[in-house]
Amino acid sequence: MSNASFPVIAAPGKLPAFWDRQAIFVANLLGLFFGNEAGTEALAREVGEVDSYGGRLLPIMDLLFRGGDNLLVLERAPDPALGRFFSDRLGLGLPQVEVLPHHEYLTLHHDSIQRHPLFLRLQAHPARWIDGYVTDDTLADLAGQLGKQTVSSPAGSRRGNNKRMLHEDMEADGLPIPPTYQAADLGQIARALDDLKNRGFRRAVVKAAVGASGIGLNKLPPLAEHEAGELAARIDPHFFYEGACLVQGWLEPGVHGVRGLRSPSVQIFVGDEQAELYDITEQILSDHSVHEGNESPPPYLAEAGGDELRRQLLARGEWAARWLYRQGYRGTASADFLLVEHDDGTTEVQICELNARVTGATYPSVLARRFRPQGAWLLRNLRLRRPLSGAGLLERLQRDGDLFSPDRRSGVLPVNFNFGTEGLVHKGQFLCLGDQPDECRRLIERATAGLDCLAERD
Repeated sequence: MSNASFPVIAAPGKLPAFWDRQAIFVANLLGLFFGNEAGTEALAREVGEVDSYGGRLLPIMDLLFRGGDNLLVLERAPDPALGRFFSDRLGLGLPQVEVLPHHEYLTLHHDSIQRHPLFLRLQAHPARWIDGYVTDDTLADLAGQLGKQTVSSPAGSRRGNNKRMLHEDMEADGLPIPPTYQAADLGQIARALDDLKNRGFRRAVVKAAVGASGIGLNKLPPLAEHEAGELAARIDPHFFYEGACLVQGWLEPGVHGVRGLRSPSVQIFVGDEQAELYDITEQILSDHSVHEGNESPPPYLAEAGGDELRRQLLARGEWAARWLYRQGYRGTASADFLLVEHDDGTTEVQICELNARVTGATYPSVLARRFRPQGAWLLRNLRLRRPLSGAGLLERLQRDGDLFSPDRRSGVLPVNFNFGTEGLVHKGQFLCLGDQPDECRRLIERATAGLDCLAERD
């Protein structure tokens, strides 16, 4: 099928059918960087409790792969109380679970795969397909030795996550982009920063070709207060792992006629025969543009002019879905945008980046649209000041009357728990469902107070 004839269906609020197949999903968050170990280590330092993040796949695995009897390979066993909440209270089907710590995942190169005790159990599983956050060489080797097929090709997965390639194709197609330079070394970064300062930009951002969760992105201090060479020296060598990185002028109010900025995201599923755009969210970002959560629908889409903004977002989402298809990527993805509001009253929709994987917006969107197709939702990461057991946390939400169930229109749905070394919950991802965004915000405020939590990054 040619890219031009590849159909893209825009139906926000309606879940795709996803895959009609069984699958093994290796949920190793530290595999996101395609062998870039320095980037992997940076992610582990920044996020914390990274070995329990894969549990976010537990409640959505049977929704993404509808063949049933799926297998989820995690770095750490999920919380049993949370699993019972998903199956008994929410009525969700759950996959089988196997545990494979990251240090063992790294040993699964071609020579040692068949010697690993998990190999025979994976080989015996009836699924023909294997998937992961990304399809790196290790996952491809594992699939080949098991006699199974990866959902996305290694090349398609790598190309679909490459910001430099995306930028080049956006530029070629005449899509709006901020002033951007490609830099293959620190000297080229310094020259780009000097040019951006001379063009009136106060700040700049350096983006590695492949990054995730704020790793591979460095929003630099004010250009006028530092020498360009000093700023360039702050960029870690791992930014160049995939080749040249991008240096972009930072758009902000008061610069180049910009009055305001917003950060929506469109959720995408790229199948073999068509793609579907199934939700529009607003990203919650830190001052350094690190993802901290999402909400849907973006409140401003209900304001005057919201229908036109929705149309533009979906049109750009269509372009993004076809671009991912053309790269050879298949699966869920998020297209992140900038809505640039200009002083003259016009608004420009720019593609900021594409994340070709199960992202921090995928799992809340899939769950929210499973239970509330046209409702509102809000996802935040909360860190407990005093760690609790999983059962104790659920009991506290139940006691406060906030725990979600399918017979309610609103409530808090814990999606995943992150553990400390003592086995207690230190952090979790909490999805609030309601009729309107304001209701969801009140729910997260109550949960934050009731659980004695702090909101933080994804």
